[in-house]
Amino acid sequence: MNRSEGLVQRRNIIRDSGEGVKESQNNEKKQEHDEDIDEGDSKETRLTLMEEVLLLGLKDKEGYTSFWNDCISSGLRGCILIELGLRGRVELERAGMRRKALLTRKLILKNDTPTGDVLLDEALKHLKETDPPETVQSWIEYLSGETWNPLKLRYQLKNVRERLAKNLVEKGVLTTEKQNFLLFDMTTHPLTDNVTKSRLIKKIQDAVLTKWVNDPQRMDKRMLALIFLAHASDVLENAFAPLNDDDYELAIKRVRELLDLDFEQESVKPNTSEVLWAVFAAFTK
Repeated sequence: MNRSEGLVQRRNIIRDSGEGVKESQNNEKKQEHDEDIDEGDSKETRLTLMEEVLLLGLKDKEGYTSFWNDCISSGLRGCILIELGLRGRVELERAGMRRKALLTRKLILKNDTPTGDVLLDEALKHLKETDPPETVQSWIEYLSGETWNPLKLRYQLKNVRERLAKNLVEKGVLTTEKQNFLLFDMTTHPLTDNVTKSRLIKKIQDAVLTKWVNDPQRMDKRMLALIFLAHASDVLENAFAPLNDDDYELAIKRVRELLDLDFEQESVKPNTSEVLWAVFAAFTK
């Protein structure tokens, strides 16, 4: 299957052609710093990968994700595994002499020190209790509750979207409301801090336009993960929709280049994150 199949199809949205991010010289020296810490960011608005993906998927005024999006659940679980990998809590088992494929290698606990994030620590607890270890693909299924094995259902992380939304409420990005949908009431989380979401969208746009480096190994790992997992969660389109036509086409072209990479090859390069590439492989197999 072509990894770029079904990437995104532009929705019919009125756009001002002047809103697009114009391609200019690469600003490579400060990229890693800029993508981790944007100007004006504070500790209160520093978001995890899971929170960023959810924020991209939430409708600003309505405060909920699309009812037709059935990808975001597993995408958020992929974010959790990558967060644990980037924070040094998990790693892949050694590839061995015969170079086991990413999706056949087990996810190993490296450090069980709590992260301070409730969702991450709950996943970490499940990983710690599991013997023998499981693959990245299996963990995405277990944490999502999408497994045929009834013994593994206890690993499911429940109410993930609601819990992440509450985190964003605590950080002042969202608020909480009740809405009536004919037969039932639903808690929603409309956007209150437009600056945080606008900064997130611009950060993604810049990564594939003005700050594009044409080498995934030189991209900030968090930004690389955000692009992949936003695509896997079917919310990446929301970051590109405001662009003018030329920038939109260029952004999509560059995302396709990332999706078409040889993940096995990228995972053996120096200073890379094998967990990162294993999660990518699980969503594009």
